[in-house]
Amino acid sequence: MIQTTVKVSGMACSMCEAHINDAIRGAFPVEKVTSSHSKGETVILSKEPLDENALRTAIDATGYTAGEIHAETYEKKGLFHFGKKKD
Repeated sequence: MIQTTVKVSGMACSMCEAHINDAIRGAFPVEKVTSSHSKGETVILSKEPLDENALRTAIDATGYTAGEIHAETYEKKGLFHFGKKKD
């Protein structure tokens, strides 16, 4: 899994978050997408890396502005991951 974090400017409320989430779900095969207007970012989980130019285009088409994009490998933490030591 790949976790892609996108800085998004222009979001002011939960409806703004919904517009971004819907646009991304419509443009990409994603597992999960969440946006936060208070943090000014959108976090996307996908099986494959996303095309950054297409991602910017999808977000910019909603009227908001995509900023910095950061992608990294995502490992789901289990329910009982607290207190476990990392190897």
